[in-house]
Amino acid sequence: MFFGKLLPRDTNFFKLFNQHADHIVAAARAFSNLVANYGDLPLRQKFHNEVNQAEGAADRITHEVNKALHKTFITPIDREQIHSLINTMDDVADLIQDSAETMALYDVHHMTDEITRLTDLSVKCCERVRDAVQLLSKIAEASTAEAALKTCDEIDKLESDADRVMRTAMSKLFREEPDVRELIKLKAIYELLETITDRCEDVANLIEGVVLENS
Repeated sequence: MFFGKLLPRDTNFFKLFNQHADHIVAAARAFSNLVANYGDLPLRQKFHNEVNQAEGAADRITHEVNKALHKTFITPIDREQIHSLINTMDDVADLIQDSAETMALYDVHHMTDEITRLTDLSVKCCERVRDAVQLLSKIAEASTAEAALKTCDEIDKLESDADRVMRTAMSKLFREEPDVRELIKLKAIYELLETITDRCEDVANLIEGVVLENS
């Protein structure tokens, strides 16, 4: 019985990574639709529900991966890399849900251009994360490893773009927003949206590490 527990299991970690990344993109696109249709309350709620569903599905996969790590003796990449990658990916999904929840809890009355721009950058970052994750199973191939590193570089550039939008948004907010309560609400949302891209960059850095160690 003891030795049976040490035998390799059939857990396909790469498949689970891909599924999780798909849910991240689904959550990001649902959030983008929420922002685009914010003035329509039924649609806003519909897309908020879609964000929650995608985040819940991502959570279940994170739990499955972490559980499988305790039962799998041989893993395709370093166990700590698997643990860090799936949990950082899950942070992305959590932040998207947090952004939707914050808008609802704070009763934000309207979307700003800056929210739209940060949302767009967040969606692009999430899509690039999915693209990079999909390459992990074949990084032993030089061309695939190179493509993964290139995609991670694109994520870094998108995160830098979000930083610039964030700085401009904060400057404009503190110069032009007369309502202190609205200022506090918008500041919190801007910070959450920018943090989504930060966490995507963290995922990219982890993927770069996996590629460089295993290609």
